[in-house]
Amino acid sequence: MNKKRDKGKSESTRPARPVPPAWLVYSPEDIELIIEELAKKGYGPSMIGIILRDQLGIPLVKPILGKSITQVLKEKGLAPPLPEDLMTLIRKAVNLRRHLSEHPKDLHAKKGLMDLESKIRRLVKYYKRKGVLPPDWKYSPEQAKLLVAEYG
Repeated sequence: MNKKRDKGKSESTRPARPVPPAWLVYSPEDIELIIEELAKKGYGPSMIGIILRDQLGIPLVKPILGKSITQVLKEKGLAPPLPEDLMTLIRKAVNLRRHLSEHPKDLHAKKGLMDLESKIRRLVKYYKRKGVLPPDWKYSPEQAKLLVAEYG
């Protein structure tokens, strides 16, 4: 049992009813266009969601459109090649490897890299099971370096 999470919950809660709010001024077509424009500017799905929420007042996309931001991006052909959470972990691993090449005796960083790559492998196994990644996809540090160089 994780002792760190025994004290309480301080997170936001989802709305009780998954229906679009009555005060929303945007139509579903408008929201899809906005998502497409933001993706073309180079924003990822989570950043698009934050922009929609904070700047445009669109609380949740799924109840309005019936699909998530990533599904909209896939339909438009603008989806990232890898899931966003996996790409973030791969970026961290590449940066940590770069750090270790300069500081080879940093044992804490070595342990951190081991933990990070273990997390990547677990996430890859999950995405293979769900069919998001092809069954023959494997994580390797060389491939990760190329991915980060290509997709940022």
